[in-house]
Amino acid sequence: MTSVAIGPTDQLDPRLLEHRRELTGYCYRMLGSSFDAEDAVQETLVRAWRGIADFEGRSALRSWLYKIATNVCLDQLSGRKRRALPMDLSGSPWQPVESSLAARRPGTAWVEPVLDRQVIPDDGDPAERAVARESVRLAFVAALQHLPPRQRAVLILREVLRWKADEVAQLLDTTVASVNSALQRARATLAGVGGVPEPRPLDEDDRDLLARYVDAFERYDIDAFVRLLHEDATQHMPPFEMWLRGAGDIGTWMLGPGSGCRGSVLIPVEANGAPAFAQYKPAEGGGRLPWALHELEVSGGRIAHITSFLDLEQSLFVHLGLPARLP
Repeated sequence: MTSVAIGPTDQLDPRLLEHRRELTGYCYRMLGSSFDAEDAVQETLVRAWRGIADFEGRSALRSWLYKIATNVCLDQLSGRKRRALPMDLSGSPWQPVESSLAARRPGTAWVEPVLDRQVIPDDGDPAERAVARESVRLAFVAALQHLPPRQRAVLILREVLRWKADEVAQLLDTTVASVNSALQRARATLAGVGGVPEPRPLDEDDRDLLARYVDAFERYDIDAFVRLLHEDATQHMPPFEMWLRGAGDIGTWMLGPGSGCRGSVLIPVEANGAPAFAQYKPAEGGGRLPWALHELEVSGGRIAHITSFLDLEQSLFVHLGLPARLP
């Protein structure tokens, strides 16, 4: 009998490793963190390696890996508070610009970003890729965190990955009736927190808008920048609890506390199924260092929302495989 894993734990058979990206996407939706998702997938592969002798021939490899990954995620989520985005924090009202840096929370409090290349397959059916992109949107991932862990697993497996109810029941060691009930409750919860993904493909006008966004930001022409925003546009900047409301306040912020971003360059990336840019700002002694990953929501020809993940610890960009410095 041929083993799926060979040699040490870092020398795994390609048949096992070929599932890494989709498992990372599953764990990311479950955990709301690309850091935690990577750890969970690594733990999944280690557990698979250790248990391969008992597995061979009992079930499909992919199903077995998902069962392990689910158990790993459920273990990680046990006793944890849900991750959120600043605007979603209960009891955290909007604060004016002058007090918007009053509070900061640890990284474990926030939904974290993920690059599309980490979780979305390069090939396959275009419709399935579209579903995959929408299901890693920040708003959807944040909404998933409202669900109890097992309900979260059911909804992702049934609605995103299109598993059959009996397959999910077998994975979770429960009944089809329990799976259907959990799915119904999960759908109701998501509907209540606005967590229903909607396809939002970019058209040529949107791409022109993004080009003007980059141009205005890099020139630090805030008047031009503000004209690209919806009047009621919002912005938040994890790890700070702050969030800004209104194009005017966003402009005021950029000319005040945010003015250190002058001279930055923006590098386009694909993150959470949305337009995104890696911002590098000038460093002492020359060159540019990572500062923030900006993810944008575009609506009606304007920028409706900006999520700026600040890389204050200089670890986010490295984790995402982005350059640690620009010349």
